[in-house]
Amino acid sequence: MARAIQIALGAAFGVLAAFLIVRSGWLPEGTPSTAPPSSSAPGIAPGSAPSARFWAEGPIEGEPGSEHSRIAKLALEVAPGVVNVHTSKTVTRDPSQGPRFQFPGFPDIFGRPGGRGVPQAPQEYHVPSLGSGFVISADGYIVTNNHVVEGVDEIRVHFSDGTEREAKIVGLDAKTDIALVRVEGVTDLHALPLGDSDAILPGDFVIAIGNPFALDHTVTFGIVSAKGRELGQGPYDDYIQTDAAINPGNSGGPLLDLSGSVVGINTAINPQANTIGFAVPINLAKGILPQLRESGAVTRGWIGVSVQAVTPELAKALSLEATDGALVAQVAPGSPAERAGIQRGDVILDVDGKAVGKMRDLSRAIAATPVGKTIPVRLLRDGKEMTVEISVDKLSEPGARASETRTLSAAETFGIRVQDIDDELREQFELGDTEGVAVVAVNPEGPAARAGIEPGDVIVEADRKLVRSAAELEKLIAGGGETILFLVRRGDSTLFIPVSRKG
Repeated sequence: MARAIQIALGAAFGVLAAFLIVRSGWLPEGTPSTAPPSSSAPGIAPGSAPSARFWAEGPIEGEPGSEHSRIAKLALEVAPGVVNVHTSKTVTRDPSQGPRFQFPGFPDIFGRPGGRGVPQAPQEYHVPSLGSGFVISADGYIVTNNHVVEGVDEIRVHFSDGTEREAKIVGLDAKTDIALVRVEGVTDLHALPLGDSDAILPGDFVIAIGNPFALDHTVTFGIVSAKGRELGQGPYDDYIQTDAAINPGNSGGPLLDLSGSVVGINTAINPQANTIGFAVPINLAKGILPQLRESGAVTRGWIGVSVQAVTPELAKALSLEATDGALVAQVAPGSPAERAGIQRGDVILDVDGKAVGKMRDLSRAIAATPVGKTIPVRLLRDGKEMTVEISVDKLSEPGARASETRTLSAAETFGIRVQDIDDELREQFELGDTEGVAVVAVNPEGPAARAGIEPGDVIVEADRKLVRSAAELEKLIAGGGETILFLVRRGDSTLFIPVSRKG
């Protein structure tokens, strides 16, 4: 055994010695070298004999090998119009509320200075964040996401040539997650053209450019995977789904077609999946950006109906031939819809010539209609088609300023209107002997609707306190926190529904 080990060690030292001799360049005279002869190729020491090349080099005869792909050319063309958005937000934290690291039996040396019981002033921290954006006009207007810039103290825009400038918020719209910011004092920015998101189809090629994980001007390529995706973010969900890689930091960047036109604003990802990203259609942004530039906010239309989808079961029960349209579940008292004669049970088929294929089409069409405009609404009632004229009113956003609209009740800040239960309501909603407060109308764009509260629900409790009247409910909501826990009776069932004022 010992002999075998000695032989193995001797062989190893022999190999090592040979290797060092070859590496040093020293060999006895007349000994043939095993090192490869040098050539004029880069990285090969000069003065050696040239080696024979045993590979082929392009371009292949007749092929345009010197040209880059269309994707590469496009990325270079649009790069000056794509920006990285660096933001900073000041956050105040009370150190006494933070975690302390302490070993049993030892002083509180890792917590507050001075140990336990010694007060310390709140501390401010500047929290940085990253996003993307793109230029839409040479005089400095830039589109990004609302969630990238909302509530920040500072915005710095970084361009592809390495320059950076401060930007200011022009307008925000949280419901579509679109923001417009501006760099002042410029007239020569590279603006990207806006395309037609309605014209693209699943399978079309698209390019995403942005700042994922601070890797600036990253280019990814894929296809449109689907259109019209609803993510539960609000009544105006209409996302483009793409498999072009989108990651944190891409938010607000452009999704481009192969002509170099922006067809979407990269906005959301599914953190549990790969190659699933979402973009706001640029045609939706086109209806919002002028309002953001002019007033800093978006004014939406409202007609005062609560609607639901027409399911196959409902279509059969209502003797409908198809499931197209939006079924009116409730008409708000005094609303434009009530004044026009729309009734519960009507099925709205189109609005101002725009077909309502599914329930959400109605919300989008009405929201995009100018306030004060009178539009035709085609509907189906008891199997007969009819058309009514509706003058579109302004949607009162929960929490709107009193100068813009009447003072909202506490319940209306959640997007609901409530009444004490009387005989008429018992009959209308088939409430029987149920006690509580009836929900008579629900703003389809409000927090309560997004949480699942429906017209005809009866609120029995608010924050685990019994509700006997609308006045009691007002007091409980007004004195409650940001989120109220409602106990709701619906038919023969009861369910708890938490509702946030912000939705």
